[in-house]
Amino acid sequence: MSLPDRYRPSLALLTDLYELTMAHGYLRSGLAERRAAFQLFFRRCPFGGAFAVAAGLEDALSYLSSLRFDREDLDYLSTLADSEGQPLFPDDFLRHLEGLTCTLDVDAIPEGTVVFPHEPLLRVEGPLLQAQLVESALLDIVNFQTLVATKAARVKRAAGGAPVLEFGLRRAQGPDGALSAARAAIAGGCDATSNTLAGRLLGVPVKGTHAHSWVMAFDSEREAFDAWATSQPGNCIFLVDTYDTERGIDHAIEAARRLREAGHEMVGLRLDSGDLATFARIARDRLDEAGFSEAKIFASGDLDEYRIAALTAAGAPIDVYGVGTRLTTAFDEPALGGVYKLVAIQDEEGHWSPRLKRSSSVEKATYPGRQNVFRRIDAEGRFLGDVLYPEGSAPERYVDPAAPSTEHTLDPSAGESLLGRAPLRVE
Repeated sequence: MSLPDRYRPSLALLTDLYELTMAHGYLRSGLAERRAAFQLFFRRCPFGGAFAVAAGLEDALSYLSSLRFDREDLDYLSTLADSEGQPLFPDDFLRHLEGLTCTLDVDAIPEGTVVFPHEPLLRVEGPLLQAQLVESALLDIVNFQTLVATKAARVKRAAGGAPVLEFGLRRAQGPDGALSAARAAIAGGCDATSNTLAGRLLGVPVKGTHAHSWVMAFDSEREAFDAWATSQPGNCIFLVDTYDTERGIDHAIEAARRLREAGHEMVGLRLDSGDLATFARIARDRLDEAGFSEAKIFASGDLDEYRIAALTAAGAPIDVYGVGTRLTTAFDEPALGGVYKLVAIQDEEGHWSPRLKRSSSVEKATYPGRQNVFRRIDAEGRFLGDVLYPEGSAPERYVDPAAPSTEHTLDPSAGESLLGRAPLRVE
């Protein structure tokens, strides 16, 4: 199910007011249909890292494909007034919006691709009015999902190949924050989510265990584990730290023996608090000694890439990680600073005229003109670096930042251009 299908009424007003007032100004100035190019990019990698992971493209395309102003949208806009009490949007502009159909072209870097600052994740081309209207929504979709996908990639990398499950629904920023985060986490490398709505809407794998409240609902931990084994014999993962973790491990093994007698095998046990490395070693030893060497040890509880890296470095025998709050909320960096900038506009003869933003803050200046990204790849398939080059021309030369005084010839066969046309399915 696409992003707009999760919302009714339309998403046409998912924009800042100034996008609409500028759109009205473009119509009045005769520029509304002038072809323009905007690029969406970020200036700094999140989390103090060296890369980001592009995400959100499918939802962005879905949003654009269904862009319409319905009657309720137009009725609302007709109620807005300026400082003199006059209608903010005259009838001719509202009629223009009523007949608007998205005719934008989008070139984009595929989701899940590692990307770097100043590289266009999306390039949007088309009538200036339309391209301006979609700025805020595209930034909302791509910024958040790229941020979470990047966090997921960092977590997955720290896990050293162990499966990572996204567990952050209960701490996410609202229902869509949870759904978008689950989607982005999968794009960034997570193996499954606990969010069953995300599983249905997005077609991603779902996984889960049980909560401490299950254990607390029974008179004893033994009784709770036996009841869980009866209820979920093929999905039996015991949460062992409700009262005393070491005793919980022993009680889980006892329940697993009875489960085996009934013809089933426990999947494993979960540790959610305390010294995870120590408890994981204790659990592994006791599981192996009891004949449950195939049982997995799951770990959760305020995990992120730093704690997981420390657990990996300590040799903790953890098989699966569940990561919640610090992944789904991108806990240590609340937003990706992605921007959407006009880089070129066509003149009356249809020739592209580059545009740039100058600033006293060097990092806020933009590169003019429509750009693509060429990724240099060596004979062994390793990435060597990226080169920005003008769209419409073949990449020919580049400067290595490590030796900026020397210009190198670029071999077009030793790499690939990253941006490609992303089709819209206009409804």
